[in-house]
Amino acid sequence: MKKYFIQKTPFIVPTTDGKRIEEHHGIATTGNKDISIAHMIAPPKWSEPFQIPEFEEYTFIISGKKQFIIEDEIIVLEAGQSIKIEANTRVQYSNPFDEPCEYIAVCKPAFDFNKVHREE
Repeated sequence: MKKYFIQKTPFIVPTTDGKRIEEHHGIATTGNKDISIAHMIAPPKWSEPFQIPEFEEYTFIISGKKQFIIEDEIIVLEAGQSIKIEANTRVQYSNPFDEPCEYIAVCKPAFDFNKVHREE
């Protein structure tokens, strides 16, 4: 039995907002509930509703900028910067800028639509 797994076919999460999500490891791809790792590209002017996820989320910005509203604080990260957001924190992710934002997101435990709790 191999002691490693190389992901060559990430799961492309279907979206309707223009965001590209490639899950390399996680529930949808490998059945791993402990952690998820996704490569994402948020198009210009993209945003999601506020949410209060039951998991930690780490984000590393590869290129562009991404805006976070954490509780009532606005934070903008640029390429080369990263952030950890604790579980059960009210947050909104967006790219209100004029260029795409490419980033890696890691959720622990793994991202789960049933545990993200997006506001309507």
